Amino acid sequence: MSDEQQDVIVLRGRGVVEGVAEGEAFVTSQTLSGFGGIDPMTGTVTERRHEKVGQSFAGKVLVFRGAKGSSGWASNFQTARLAGAGPLAVIFNELTTKMALGAVVMRVPAVTDLDQNPLEVIQDGDWVKVDGNEGVVEIRRPASA
Repeated sequence: MSDEQQDVIVLRGRGVVEGVAEGEAFVTSQTLSGFGGIDPMTGTVTERRHEKVGQSFAGKVLVFRGAKGSSGWASNFQTARLAGAGPLAVIFNELTTKMALGAVVMRVPAVTDLDQNPLEVIQDGDWVKVDGNEGVVEIRRPASA
């Protein structure tokens, strides 16, 4: 799809982990529990009450509020990365120590503190480019009719 046929939205924030990656968005307004809330071998959300239960973020740009639970969050997301089931990049709203540690061990571009709420702007299936070097997120979707 050419740029003329797409709407492009640019968000600016703060890079947490350097690098650039792009892919399809996996968006959840809920926090994720890395310890007991995901299957680290598949990237599938396993938490029963989560809105994305049964769905996988593997190979996608994970857009979410942030981490919850124990510090096991980071180790399970690192396991997901090593298993090839981790996200390509992460965009999140709530920077906590466990979220910062998780972003670092995932070794994927990460951005937070955006000038607009990414959970209100980005939709599942949008094509998202995350630039952790500059703290910039570009969202592409088919042009509005």
